[in-house]
Amino acid sequence: MASVAGPDADGGRRNVSDAVGVVVLGACAVWSLITAAVHDGRPEGVLLAVLAVAAGYAAGRICGALAPVAAPCTGALAGLGLTLTVPHLAPGPQPGAPLGNAGATAALLALSAGAACCAAWSTAVPAMRLALRLLAAGIALTAAALGSVIGVVACSAVLLCSFAAGRMNHRGLGIAGLALATALVTAGSWAVAANVFPEGLAASVEGPLTRHRVELWQDALAMARGDVLGVGPGRFGELSPTVIGSPLSDGKPHSAPLQQAAEQGVVGVVLLAAAFCWVLYTLWRTARPTPVALTAGAALTALAAVAAVGNALSFTAVSAGAGLLAGLATARPLAEESPRRESVARGDRPAP
Repeated sequence: MASVAGPDADGGRRNVSDAVGVVVLGACAVWSLITAAVHDGRPEGVLLAVLAVAAGYAAGRICGALAPVAAPCTGALAGLGLTLTVPHLAPGPQPGAPLGNAGATAALLALSAGAACCAAWSTAVPAMRLALRLLAAGIALTAAALGSVIGVVACSAVLLCSFAAGRMNHRGLGIAGLALATALVTAGSWAVAANVFPEGLAASVEGPLTRHRVELWQDALAMARGDVLGVGPGRFGELSPTVIGSPLSDGKPHSAPLQQAAEQGVVGVVLLAAAFCWVLYTLWRTARPTPVALTAGAALTALAAVAAVGNALSFTAVSAGAGLLAGLATARPLAEESPRRESVARGDRPAP
């Protein structure tokens, strides 16, 4: 069951993945500058996020090649430490729960749990693998101690997906499932904003989301419908009636897809989706063991779900962490992994 892809094939796959990533991230940066120029927007936030993802990905590829077990373990501990020691991961006013930094906390903990599970799958030492899985479980317990319900759900989902990844017959099916889950959560947030649910169901959904968040989403959708290019990066807070009427608001719609739609139009949404698809594509084509790829994919899918209904991607630490985990999971160790660690689930085939 060892991977039969040779170094040349792996190098070719990685070159294609890297080229796609450069094009997608470059397009995200360029489009933010174009829409900012058209509407006198402020693209600095988007550019910083793109830079954070790119830098994190490059660092993950380098560190993952040098230390395939120690690097993700260190990343998990760093994410956990950052969550515990930095109460506010972004400047500006901090609205009350659930619109504060709860999304960033859940996202960082999910990424940390994913990194710990990736490290566990990368080692052949049973004791170390058990210790790393206990670390991942401890991160989920930390989320509970912090009162982050979303964090507990996200970390638990990552843990369960990581265990299931060891039994996956086909990597492609797992990647497709993660993409479908993200699409469903995103479609759900748009449906809430468009008020397409029946009255009873809409009320039950609005409860945990809060009316304020739903109104922010509705403002974002109205802006997206009003201008195909959006209103310009960073301008949502200036034009949203809900934000203007709430002095504690941070000026964000608390949904990454809806923010892209409002500020950068349909093209911005397509580019955001393309960036996520690129990450899944690199995980599908990587020569790393299937459990490592699918575990990282599960953590990044948890982040995408949180970002679809929250403000997680407005935090630079989260964007950098996402890039770092993707890089760690796709790095080719300089010292070849043992056959035991290269083993994949029965029926898994190297990506074409």
